[in-house]
Amino acid sequence: MTRLFLSDLHLADPDSSVFRTFATLLAEHSTRVEEIYLLGDLCEVWVGDDDDGPLAQALIEVLAQAARQARVFVMRGNRDFLFGERFEAETGACLIADPHLLDADTLLAHGDAFCIDDEQYQSVRKMLRSPAWQQDVLARSLAERRALAESMRQQSAATNANKAENIMDVSLPEVARVVAEHGCRRLIHGHTHRPGIHPAPWGRRYVLGAWERCGWAIDEDDAGSLSLRCLPLQG
Repeated sequence: MTRLFLSDLHLADPDSSVFRTFATLLAEHSTRVEEIYLLGDLCEVWVGDDDDGPLAQALIEVLAQAARQARVFVMRGNRDFLFGERFEAETGACLIADPHLLDADTLLAHGDAFCIDDEQYQSVRKMLRSPAWQQDVLARSLAERRALAESMRQQSAATNANKAENIMDVSLPEVARVVAEHGCRRLIHGHTHRPGIHPAPWGRRYVLGAWERCGWAIDEDDAGSLSLRCLPLQG
């Protein structure tokens, strides 16, 4: 099975080099691989499936084109947790749970659930994933949701600036616990913005980077081998 894995693109502007590189990558690889997995924080913010902004429209079009060629799977992250049924219908992509057992050997995750040392973040994460909180937010107007999203982004940036770096990384004991629970030997995740391949007693952990100075992707070939690569951004 040939696959492509991406995470943490934080798309915000359809005219940006990040979006153009992403669109080109999807167009090219959707004809080469059988499955494409987007493991959270695909966009900087998603205020609901009724978003009529330029980014939402461009993103839906790009994903729909890719889904006509390959199977596309999307995992919600801490930025785009409001992806819903309409998003699935319009893009042709399939939303998957976090974590997601890909096969007997491989587990996929966004990665934020492993950062248990950051207790403040985990408290906020629990609230944001609450069906009651999401229903309340989605009942508001688009303008209200956009204002709320911007306020939350600013608050998050200010809070993270004062946190120790180590608590924003994954807890290795927690990673080992979850991997053992699923009985697998490989884990692919993002969120931490610390790309790399890490050997572990249970197997190997592959971490996708954020699309900042370059784009990050993991390729899986027919033999099941994984490779992490950095992609130059267009322009």
